[in-house]
Amino acid sequence: METASTQNNECPVARTLDVIGDRWSLMIIRDAFDDIRRFSEFQKSLGVAKNILASRLKALVEVGVFDVRPASDGSAYKEYVLTEKGQEIFPVVVSLRQWGERFLFEPGETRSVLLDNASGQAVMPMEVRSSSGQKLGPADCHRVRVIADNPDVSAFIPATPATSPDTWRT
Repeated sequence: METASTQNNECPVARTLDVIGDRWSLMIIRDAFDDIRRFSEFQKSLGVAKNILASRLKALVEVGVFDVRPASDGSAYKEYVLTEKGQEIFPVVVSLRQWGERFLFEPGETRSVLLDNASGQAVMPMEVRSSSGQKLGPADCHRVRVIADNPDVSAFIPATPATSPDTWRT
């Protein structure tokens, strides 16, 4: 999915959008978080043309967001299962959902809500936090260019969070 214009781009946002940034890829990933796994289920849920769905699923498998596995029920079908890399997209999907809930619906308009399975309550809004736990806004952060062969590079790269969905602050 990478294009020549962004494959050498130093911006993580540009590279990420190259991989998962189109509407159908994100909607496929969203549906996978809702336990949709089969091609026909994605097609029915999304109403997307089969050729577009096949193309997006192939690309998402190639970049390691999905694995293709035999169907869990023993049938001849294949299932698309989110990999660890794919599971790590969960906070992105939740953040997009929460932004949409806040700004794209009129009061009283019908919509879906993401609930915590344990409590049955709506998940808390996503927040960006400092290493000491302080809530951060755009004015509280800045980007820095990190040179890959610099031995001090690890000081700027955040630790990878645990992959268990219940460890995410949502």
